[in-house]
Amino acid sequence: MLLLYRCGEVSTKLLERSPDNKGGGMVRSDARANRARILATAREAFTADGNVSMNQIAQLAGVGPGTLYRNYPSREALILAIYQDEVDRLIGSAPDLIATLPPLEALRTWTTDLVGAMRKKHGLGDALSPTAHKSITEQTYGPVIGAITQLFDAGKREGTIRVDAEPADFLQLTGALWRAASEDDDRSQPMLALILDGLGVHPSGGERQS
Repeated sequence: MLLLYRCGEVSTKLLERSPDNKGGGMVRSDARANRARILATAREAFTADGNVSMNQIAQLAGVGPGTLYRNYPSREALILAIYQDEVDRLIGSAPDLIATLPPLEALRTWTTDLVGAMRKKHGLGDALSPTAHKSITEQTYGPVIGAITQLFDAGKREGTIRVDAEPADFLQLTGALWRAASEDDDRSQPMLALILDGLGVHPSGGERQS
């Protein structure tokens, strides 16, 4: 993904302009592998040390500086790509979880992954300008709400998630979860259990009332 900067705002575009995608052809497998390795390395490096340099990331990833800057022309572009990669992974996992787990367990697993991603995002946030931070938040909100909606709809069809549950409300609650997960005494899982209990339709036949 090529990250373009226009008038101080950040937007994302598909790889159609990538130097590895000339003429609209398929991106070479080695170029894809380089990008994946750079993102994985940078994710860990930024989480450990928000001041790590681009050259250090290139060394850790085993690529030359030219390869790094060709794919991610700035530090901010690299961090935004990490965010987008994490969101894409989360969104893509929802259908598989729905297909393999009961809806509430699928939601529990997905939300645990979301909390982990939010902790990483918080750790990287200091390296972003306010404009870039706002941009990535706006870009990812809709897709994340869409994934939660899929998970909720599966539970509503099965009758295990209350019909008045709103994805946007649930996403607001996850903010408390990642903050709890950041404490020495991690209480995020007990808190998530309470949230899921409130979402559930219970054996008495009634939904828990607000």
